[in-house]
Amino acid sequence: MIPSPSHRAFLPRIHACIGIALALAFCGAPRRLGAENILIKGAVIHTVSGSVISPGQIWIKDAKIQDVGERIDAPEAVSVDLTGQHVYPGLIAASTALGLTEIGAIRATHDMREVGKFNPDVRSWIAMNPDSELIPVARANGIAHIVPTPQGGLIAGHSGLVALEGWTMELMVAKKPLALHVEWPEMNLDTTPKDQFRDKAKWKSPEDLAKDRRKDLAQLESFFQDAAAYVRARDNNAEVRPQPAWEAMRPCLRGDIPVVVHADDLRAIQAAVQWARTNQLRLIISGGRDASLAASLLASNQVSVIFEHVFTRSLRDTEPYDHLYHAPAALQQAGVTIALSAGTGEMSETEIRNLPYHAAQAVAYGMRREDALKTITLNPAKMFGVADRLGSIEKGKEATLIATDGDLLDIRSHVTRMWIAGQPSSLETRHTRLYEKYRRRPNAR
Repeated sequence: MIPSPSHRAFLPRIHACIGIALALAFCGAPRRLGAENILIKGAVIHTVSGSVISPGQIWIKDAKIQDVGERIDAPEAVSVDLTGQHVYPGLIAASTALGLTEIGAIRATHDMREVGKFNPDVRSWIAMNPDSELIPVARANGIAHIVPTPQGGLIAGHSGLVALEGWTMELMVAKKPLALHVEWPEMNLDTTPKDQFRDKAKWKSPEDLAKDRRKDLAQLESFFQDAAAYVRARDNNAEVRPQPAWEAMRPCLRGDIPVVVHADDLRAIQAAVQWARTNQLRLIISGGRDASLAASLLASNQVSVIFEHVFTRSLRDTEPYDHLYHAPAALQQAGVTIALSAGTGEMSETEIRNLPYHAAQAVAYGMRREDALKTITLNPAKMFGVADRLGSIEKGKEATLIATDGDLLDIRSHVTRMWIAGQPSSLETRHTRLYEKYRRRPNAR
C-alpha cells in the first residue's frame, strides 16, 4: 500500500516510535544490566545461615554481596539508609504453578500439564508467562525465585529455577534443568459404590484400581531401567541413535539433579524411598502430607521434603485436628531438610504470595524461628543445588535481598525494597495501580 499525503506526515513519528521500541527491546532485562554499587546501613540483617546482625551493613557491587557485617568500609558505594527495617534473603518458592496458569476459568491460560504418561523432555520454564499479573503480586511479598512445576502423567517433566525479574524467560531462568518431577501413582483405592459415584462413566472397582496402580508402577520402573540402559549404551557407543525422552533423563540418572516425587500418602512415600534407593536416585518428596509419619525413614535416607500442607487440617479422625500443623517441626526435629510451599493445587498460583505465613504457621506449632526462615530461603536452595548462590546473606553470594518494615513472618509487615541479582525490583502490582487510580478519582457531588 502506498501512503497518501496525509499519511506521510505521520511516518517520521512512526519511525521514531519504532526506533525507541527497538532500543528498549535490545536493552534486555533489568536484572542483567550493570548492578548497583550500594551500601545498606542501619538494618537488622537476618543472614539465615548465621547470627542476626543488628544493626548491620551489606555492601552490594556487581550483583554480588561484597561484604556483610556491623561496619563495612565501602567509600565509593552509595548509602541506602534502612534504619529500623529488616533485611532477609529473597524467598524461594520450591513448588508452584505460578507463571504456568493465570485464570482458572480460562483453559487457554493453563500450561502446566502435558498429555501422556512419560514426558521427561518437557521443560516447565519455557512455558512460563513472564507477563503474568500474578508474578508482581508474589514478588511484592518477598518471593524472588520460584520453581514452576510441571504436572500430569507419571513423569511430568523437568523444572527450572526462575527469578521473578526480567523481560523474557531466557533472561529470568537462573538454573536449568533443576529437577525431574514424578507423579507417584495413587495408593489409596476409592471404594465409593458406583450408584453413589459422581461420574459413573469413570467409576472403577477397587480391584481394577489396584490393577491400574500395579501397571503404572511397573511402567515407571521399566522406563527408568530402559533410560539407564540407553545412557550406558550411548556413553559407550556414539552410533546409538539419540532419543530425546531418554536423553533428558541423563542429569537425574547421573545424580546431577534430584528426582522430585509428588506423594502424600504414607505408603506412597515409603514406596518412593525404596524405589529411589534401588535406582540410586537423589530423592525429594513434594506434597508430603504423611511425611512426618515416616520422618525417621526420610532422615536415614537423606530425603528432603517440600511440605505443602501447613494449613491443611488432618484428614483422619484418629489424629488431632492440628496434626499437620505440627508436621514441619516434627520433620525438622527428626533431621529432615524441609522446605515449605503452597504446592500446585487449585488456586496455588495465587496462594504462593502467602509463603511467609506458611513459615509463621510452622513457628506457631513448634518450629524454631531460625529454622522456619530456612524453609523458605536456604533449605530449598540446598535441595536444588544453588546454596552457593542463594538462600542466605553471605559474602560472595548473589545480592538477592528484601527489606521489610517489620518481622517478615508477621502478616502486618510490608516488603519495602527488593533487589534481585543486585538490581532493584519494582514492587508495583495490579492492586497498587488500581489503588492509586481510584484514590485520585474526583469526589462525587
